[in-house]
Amino acid sequence: MSKIKARKGAPYARILGVGGYRPVRVVPNEVILERIDSSDEWIRSRSGIETRHWANDEETVAAMSIEAAGKAIADAGITAERIGAVVVSTVSHFSQTPAIATEIADKLGTDKAAAFDISAGCAGFGYGLTLAKGMIVEGSAEYVLVIGVERLSDLTDLEDRATAFLFGDGAGAVVVGPSEEPHIGPTVWGSEGDKAETIKQTVPWNDFLPHSRGSSGATPTGDVSKLPVDSEGNVKFPAITQEGQAVFRWAVFEMAKVAQQALDAAGITADDLDVFIPHQANVRIIDSMVKTLKLPEHVTVARDVRTTGNTSAASIPLAMERLLATGEAKSGDTALVIGFGAGLVYAATVVTLP
Repeated sequence: MSKIKARKGAPYARILGVGGYRPVRVVPNEVILERIDSSDEWIRSRSGIETRHWANDEETVAAMSIEAAGKAIADAGITAERIGAVVVSTVSHFSQTPAIATEIADKLGTDKAAAFDISAGCAGFGYGLTLAKGMIVEGSAEYVLVIGVERLSDLTDLEDRATAFLFGDGAGAVVVGPSEEPHIGPTVWGSEGDKAETIKQTVPWNDFLPHSRGSSGATPTGDVSKLPVDSEGNVKFPAITQEGQAVFRWAVFEMAKVAQQALDAAGITADDLDVFIPHQANVRIIDSMVKTLKLPEHVTVARDVRTTGNTSAASIPLAMERLLATGEAKSGDTALVIGFGAGLVYAATVVTLP
């Protein structure tokens, strides 16, 4: 017989508040076209993107997160001291350690909250939401702050015609807390590592560095001649690259199935939905998923990508925040959220909007 005492938390969990932060600088397609051979019409027809936000030097991963989190905490009607855990999903915080979540938890004024980062790409918000729900039901935290934040402009190759126009910066956050009724459905999530090469960093950090310190001194770590270079012959900083058509097919056909599984797991149908908030990767992907899922006309569909671009882990909470702020969605609406991206990883669930 086990001697371990179980701790019981709340019966269920729900999203209590949401907040977002978009950098001040708005970047239209015309700026992107200064470095690639394309057109505004081509970018809009391929992605639906018209503008995106790029961070300045002061708009760091931590600074954007703190702004978004502060709004989410206020929206939830609690104080930062009551946050028991901070989960930050990002691929663009460049310090390997410590986790940026620890700095954010401290500057927000939490009472020594547990804090950690996760790397789940564009599915990161869904992963974080699932972890938060588990912590609340298990009893290890009463309130959990989940942040998706990216400075993808730092990882964008502005000479890559396939990706230069896609990415934007920003932060989105939610506070998850206890509930007497289920307001976050079962998560349908997974990974397909055999497709990892379709979205990846151009070169790993250790190849980018010409030397590393070994037991016998400095030794080469890679063939520098094979590193990517720009039009002037300078070695490029690592960037995100993808096989566009392969990713598009996977997202349209496979992720529609995952979205349907999330509806089934929550015990509802498309007719029961009020809102659909998919990862904001591409309007064509979003529209194709709407068609495949046969969503009724009354369902509000987030297309925040048009003016925000692809912000990876931040895209779902940013889109959620905008829909609520504009009145296109309202508190209490039932929403299907699904994130998918590098890995390839995915996560989908049904939630009640805060």
